[in-house]
Amino acid sequence: MIENIIKATNIKMEKVVEDLRKNLSLLRTGRASVTLLDQIKVDYYGTPTPLNQIGNVTAPDPTLLTIQPWDVTLLQDIEKAILASDLDLNPANDGKIIRIPIPPLTEERRKQLARQAGKILEEHRTALRNIRRTQNNEIKTMLNNKELSEDDERKGAGEIQKATDHFIEKLQDVTKKKEAEILTV
Repeated sequence: MIENIIKATNIKMEKVVEDLRKNLSLLRTGRASVTLLDQIKVDYYGTPTPLNQIGNVTAPDPTLLTIQPWDVTLLQDIEKAILASDLDLNPANDGKIIRIPIPPLTEERRKQLARQAGKILEEHRTALRNIRRTQNNEIKTMLNNKELSEDDERKGAGEIQKATDHFIEKLQDVTKKKEAEILTV
């Protein structure tokens, strides 16, 4: 019984780590990355559609992104969506393809992005703690229903705490790497 709860805890906590990686990949680092545009949605015949589903997004060099839509009539909509995003990017439309130069980040913007990474980290730490609380409550419920002994309950709570500590450390490592990448000129 306890083993199942611990396995479920590890699976849920691993998903939190993956979500953190995904969220951090959306932060701009001064280098062109196709994942930078993942959160941008374009109005495609009345439906908000991710940019990578309506055209090819490529990074031909470290300071440039290109978008070649499959339907050229969407060029204006794509341009508007990029300008409306909070990425501070200025697309250039030549009628067939959109080029987005990635300007180098200022020191102030780098620090702002590092703080934003810290906020994302804290949100994910809270998510881990919520998982820990939920799983511990499940164990306590099993104890109250006489499905577990007190020793098993203590052992299970200890294992869940170990998992929480391990995954919080993982979150911090991932965030430190991203912050170093952001702050590197």
